[in-house]
Amino acid sequence: MGELLRPFEFEFFRDGLIVATFAGALCGLVGVYVVLKGMSYIGHGLSHAIFGGFAASALLGVNFVLGAGAWGLASALMINGVTRRRLIGADAAIGVITTASFALGLALFALFGRRGQSFDAALFGSILGVGTEDVVAIVAVTALVALVVFFGYRQLLFTTFDPEVAEASGVRTARVDAVLMLLLAVSILATMQVLGVTLIAATLVIPATIARMLTSSFSRMLLLATGIGAVTGFVGMNLSYHLDVQSGPTIVLVGATLFALVFTVTGTHGLRRASGLHDLAATARHVTTP
Repeated sequence: MGELLRPFEFEFFRDGLIVATFAGALCGLVGVYVVLKGMSYIGHGLSHAIFGGFAASALLGVNFVLGAGAWGLASALMINGVTRRRLIGADAAIGVITTASFALGLALFALFGRRGQSFDAALFGSILGVGTEDVVAIVAVTALVALVVFFGYRQLLFTTFDPEVAEASGVRTARVDAVLMLLLAVSILATMQVLGVTLIAATLVIPATIARMLTSSFSRMLLLATGIGAVTGFVGMNLSYHLDVQSGPTIVLVGATLFALVFTVTGTHGLRRASGLHDLAATARHVTTP
């Protein structure tokens, strides 16, 4: 027991554990909308787009949060705008905009060299380097996203399952989609230091997918995905210390292991519960006010 509790003696580990737990909860909550809207690739793509902002801000000497954040928000809005025009699919819009941004970041580093913050930390995360300000930031972002989801629950539910009918009923789906994309960009930016751009997509998708196999209730799915994300962050952070493995990969592997267990136990029952979520579209029509 003493060996298990030993890492808690170090302040850097306690800070990292808090950040990892809240990052997992945040990704799990936002990931529900990403998975249900069939945009699982967006987490991977948008994190790569933010990397382009990281490169530009590092070379220009601009604060990382301001530079990468502005870049990520602009990319999110561009993806949302292109997708809503319906000329091309969401996956194509994500692929074009985000991969171009990531390639631009790599090109900038190749041309001008790596400056400022660690290149490897941006790609793979560096959770042991977090401080008190990072803890405050991740807690604040998690609280903000939770409040938006709570107060916009009905509009988000309706827009997620039946956007055409939602728009016809008076719901401003364009604004709802834009808010969702902005929340996703902010969440990725807040968790980038924990997981890096290469692993964020997994933490967005895995908890939500597990929750989807466990329940056909949208509200319970939100709670389950948030809890599962928090647990994988907490357990993964502890395992990473004792196994001497990077925290980001360990957190993802914990989530993947949990997914395999739930998939094995629930089997076809879990798949039926997942398919039953689409029946919520009819329910959403009655609970959403114009």
